[in-house]
Formats: sequence, C-alpha cells, structure tokens
Amino acid sequence: MNSQLLSKQLLKDLDEIKIHNGSILESAYSSIKACRKLLSAYKKEIIETKFKTIQDEINFFKTTKQVPLIKLIYFSEIHSFEIQLPKGDKDAQLKSIKKKISKINRFFLYNIDFGRYVNSGATHFDKEYYTRDYLETFHITTSKFYFQDPEFCTPRDMLLGKYIAYDLLVVYLDEKKHRIRKGLNGKLNGVKKIEKMHWPFSNTDYVELVYALCSKGLGKQDNQAIMQVSKKLQQLFDIEPKDIYKTYHDIKNRKNSRTLFLDELSTSLLIEMDKSEE
Repeated sequence: MNSQLLSKQLLKDLDEIKIHNGSILESAYSSIKACRKLLSAYKKEIIETKFKTIQDEINFFKTTKQVPLIKLIYFSEIHSFEIQLPKGDKDAQLKSIKKKISKINRFFLYNIDFGRYVNSGATHFDKEYYTRDYLETFHITTSKFYFQDPEFCTPRDMLLGKYIAYDLLVVYLDEKKHRIRKGLNGKLNGVKKIEKMHWPFSNTDYVELVYALCSKGLGKQDNQAIMQVSKKLQQLFDIEPKDIYKTYHDIKNRKNSRTLFLDELSTSLLIEMDKSEE
C-alpha cells in the first residue's frame, strides 16, 4: 500500500467535495465518509502487516495516519457545530462561535505541555507517544470518540490529530464569524478569495519563515498557534505545506546554519541595498 499516494488522493478528493457541494453540512458529511474509508484501509493494512521497525510504527501513527485523522476530526467538529448553530439570529450565532472558540482554547491550555512538545519539533517521547506498546502506561486522553481502537491507536496519536485539527478549526470559525457579519453564512465560496502569489521556494524555506515570524510575535496578539498563522499565509502564497512540525525538527537538527533561508534573505537584501547605493 502506497500511503503517500493515498493521502495525496484523499486531499484531492476533499478539494473536489468542497467544490461540488454547496452546503457546508453536505461537504462535511462527504468528507467524513472519505476520511473514514481511508482510515479503515490503513487499519486493515497494519493489522495484516507488522511494522518492520519501531521507527516505522512511529512514522505511521505520527505522520501517515494523521492525514485522514486530522481531516476526520476537523470535519466532524464542523458538522457537529453547524447542526447546533442557531438559525437566523446573527447575535446568537456569533455568541455560539465565541463559546466554541473558548472551549477550544481551554483544550489548548489543558494540553499546553503536549502542544509545546509538538510545536518544538521534539522527538524524545515519540516511542511512548506513537507506538501501541505504551497504551497501558500512557492512557488515551481524548474524550470524544472519532476512530479509536487498541490495535489502531497509540497513547497520543489521537491527541496529536485533535491538536492540529483544532488549530484549523479556529481558522474556520474566524472565517465563519466574518461570513455571518457580512451576511454570507452558509455559502462556502461567499468570501472573495485573495489572489495567491506563487511561492518559488521550498517547503522547508516556508516552514523556516513561518516559525521565524511566529517567534518574532506574528499571531501572538490573537493567541494564534503555528498552524493558524500558516493557514492564513497559505491564503496569500500558493503553497500547501507538508509536515510542518517534522520539517521544523529537521531544521533544528541542521549541522551548519539552522536559519539558512533567513540568511539567504538577509544576504539578498544587503546586495540589493548595495546596488541602490552605486
């Protein structure tokens, strides 16, 4: 089974679902079905075929499974939220959104240590968090049922999926709030899209830039995490970043300059300044 190809195909399918479904509820429901289908295929595969190494198991639960899992949690939350959203009362709808965001922020606060572990790109607890051998020691902490099974879950793979999905959900709720205020509620394509600029650099360069901007304070005023800031930058740049947390970990482990892209930006700017003074 080529997991990478299947994950890429899922993301394409989800884009198609979004394009061809005018209703948010219909789009979310179809997306949930697609995610569950791929997770079922992954589950069948790992039960029938054992992992060759511990690292293979970590990679599967930390990276491969996360693609459909994050989307499943994300669209499940959207579906649940949209069904319960008050009808026709703008103030009540905005109040409902505020309440939901507050609940998400409580989740982030409760899991602040795990969030720091994820955002830092650390790996020292990966064996305990992302292999099934430690289920008795590190109990699953998520309360909601999405797709849990002792043979298909580790102590923290579900929490990782929920953490990243909630980052994305906050972005969705912010956009929802904007649509309601503009009278566009219920229209998936109601907000005029920003014309994107082509990102001519690498995925690693993008991750380095996003982390640099966040470390400097971008998003801090609104208490936005890396994924939330990245999602907004994606609206400007024509890029779909891959494995942001893993890429950041790789950047941290560089043997030479750990800020290679930023160094190149600085050098390019200095050269341009020198030219303008000639």
